Amino acid sequence: MITTTANVTLVRATATAAVVGLVGIALFQLALALGAPLAQAAWGGTHTGSLPHRLRIASALAVLVWAGAAMLVIRRAGFGMLAMPEAVARWGTWLLFGLLLLGALMNVASSSTWERYFWGPYALVVAGLCFAVARSNAT
Repeated sequence: MITTTANVTLVRATATAAVVGLVGIALFQLALALGAPLAQAAWGGTHTGSLPHRLRIASALAVLVWAGAAMLVIRRAGFGMLAMPEAVARWGTWLLFGLLLLGALMNVASSSTWERYFWGPYALVVAGLCFAVARSNAT
């Protein structure tokens, strides 16, 4: 497949949307880690108010995971800002797509209304964006 300027522009716009989605997840996890009273919208929705300490730690670690995911997508889209091997970005973006798809399914199956009706569709949209970036050849 031949890479055209229009193709690269479309992939980069898609990647930008995916990164915005991933940063949204990271910011939500950061808020949870800092004690925001949003526990019913995360981790199965079995808690109210702030998360218990162990889940706040998990949310803090999740911030790092989602930030790393955003970097994978940035590199895969060919922005060239990161010193990361192309193969890592390519396979990592495919892995990210699979994990987001799995996460969407888990959220839809959750007993939490927030997870079923907000995070499930949200993760599905971000997964779709990551799929489009993963299958591109913009780099």
